[in-house]
Amino acid sequence: MPALNVEFSDRELEDLRQIAKERGTSMKALVREAAAADIARHRALQEGAEAFRRFFAAHADEFAAAFPEDEPHARGEGRAA
Repeated sequence: MPALNVEFSDRELEDLRQIAKERGTSMKALVREAAAADIARHRALQEGAEAFRRFFAAHADEFAAAFPEDEPHARGEGRAA
């Protein structure tokens, strides 16, 4: 399995050591779990954003009718700068 060397400040390293001890796990497992959780969160956000884009595109006419002032051609019309 590929590996990655990660540098931490003395304070960060001590905090990681303490957290790992409190959780009864290794520092390596703690850091790997945190990275895996961040990867999963990032993927979920990407998937959510894509689902929103698809929904918005499928309902663009409805959004335009409901919020005409937000349409690009409506910006600046009849408004004082």
